[in-house]
Amino acid sequence: MNILLAMAAAFFWGTTYAVTQYSLEGWPPLLLGAIRALPAGLLLLLIKPSLPKGKDWVVLLRLGAINIALFFGLLFIMAQTLPSAISAMGMVYVPVFAMCFHWLVNKKKPAKLQLMSGALLVILAWQLFDPQKLQLNSVGLVAMLTAIGCIVIGSNLTQSLSNRIHWWTVLSWQLILGGSLLAILAALQATVYPAQYINAISNINSLNILGLSWLILLNTALAYGLYVWLLSRMTVVEFTFAGVSNPIAGILMGLLLMGESFNLHQYSLMAAIILTSLLSPLFANYRQRKTLNSAQVSTLSTVK
Repeated sequence: MNILLAMAAAFFWGTTYAVTQYSLEGWPPLLLGAIRALPAGLLLLLIKPSLPKGKDWVVLLRLGAINIALFFGLLFIMAQTLPSAISAMGMVYVPVFAMCFHWLVNKKKPAKLQLMSGALLVILAWQLFDPQKLQLNSVGLVAMLTAIGCIVIGSNLTQSLSNRIHWWTVLSWQLILGGSLLAILAALQATVYPAQYINAISNINSLNILGLSWLILLNTALAYGLYVWLLSRMTVVEFTFAGVSNPIAGILMGLLLMGESFNLHQYSLMAAIILTSLLSPLFANYRQRKTLNSAQVSTLSTVK
């Protein structure tokens, strides 16, 4: 059941790009980020009120700035400049960036299979994102790479807080603080470039409201709530399996909502990237089960 809930959360995240393009075209990324984060955080706070301790405000503000304000802003830049399938495929590379981060910062050398999978993913990405075969917006690609970095750094910050701050407090207040930062930045941008904001707000329609509701309630309040709640109930391997639904959602929603289509070679590369990303967790899961079975056999032999 946990794996299905985690896959549901990842699937909702994968729909962000197509839903934004389809229902909120032309909306400023900073405004979208603020509207997505702040109401969701306040809703979660209303469901279960909590207040950080004095010394925790600074670290939660830092987490909200990286994990929500910067990441959400970049995410909506991606949504407006890249095809849904490509944006979602980019998120498959989070484990590769995390592996490099831990290797460089924590001096934790990855296993050989992880290195091989990472190298193969880089090669496949070079083929998929080859500018001679697929014209992609350079701003969107830079936003994608920076967003992946935000996920890695933000995840490490979140993990460091898990032992001393309740997960609901971390969840609610990073959304509230990050959303507040985005709201301030959006207000400043609106004073300099008011046309885009006036156009979005003055012409709001039922499709816009539906898209915003999807982003606030399902993609953020529900999906983030599920994600944080499941963190203590699932292994990293299971989470990696669940993440496969993210690019699948991006490809499907891009096809259904935006009519995106790619040639057979490009779809083959996407499938190869998804399968390659599973190599390391599949092997880890196999070794874990093998070790567990060996331990059980050893225990039974001792009892006999």
